Amino acid sequence: MKPAVVEALEAVPVLPLLNVSDTRQAVMVAGTLGSAGLRVIEVLLRGPRAIDCLAAVSAEDPGLLVGAGTVLDEEQAREALKAGARFIVSPGLDETVVEAARACGVPVIPGIATATEAQRARNMGLRVLKFFPAGLAGGPAMMRALGEVFPELRFVATGGVSATNLAEYLALRAVLAVGGTWLAPEDAVAGGDWARIARVAREAVACARAQRAAHGSL
Repeated sequence: MKPAVVEALEAVPVLPLLNVSDTRQAVMVAGTLGSAGLRVIEVLLRGPRAIDCLAAVSAEDPGLLVGAGTVLDEEQAREALKAGARFIVSPGLDETVVEAARACGVPVIPGIATATEAQRARNMGLRVLKFFPAGLAGGPAMMRALGEVFPELRFVATGGVSATNLAEYLALRAVLAVGGTWLAPEDAVAGGDWARIARVAREAVACARAQRAAHGSL
């Protein structure tokens, strides 16, 4: 059985990365994104109150699939899971983070940037990986190459992905979804410009659906 986060990203292959430190802003942004069709949200554990933001978003709308991103170690993973994270994302491949998530029955999407890392993750039994930093690690050309070598793997591409190139990534069979902070620009969040965030989200959803219609659902 596929994890709920994978099924949701197959339906709408766009993952907003939320980098906020204010719980009210986090709830407002998540609600705006959810209403625009993005029901999977990754809260980055970068700011001083990121865990509080994760907990607030998770509690506000149980219909959203809220995960924790930038999880660097086992302690962070466990803290995020206690706060309500329904999936875990790491920038790199770390066994302790993977095992912490698996022990709680929660999907984990560790990051890779090379064929060596992808092979290691594959042999750990993982099938969905984060390709990061996508732009610096070779972009769509690298994604295509990894997909040919590891046809059973699927990737969430983040890092250098934006409205200008998401279609290029989503045209690839290996790409499950794309993600980025461009869906919730810092200045729009700070200024409470929810209309702008909603517009950007709707445009991304429309683009993603057009790509899936053109190239087929994976």
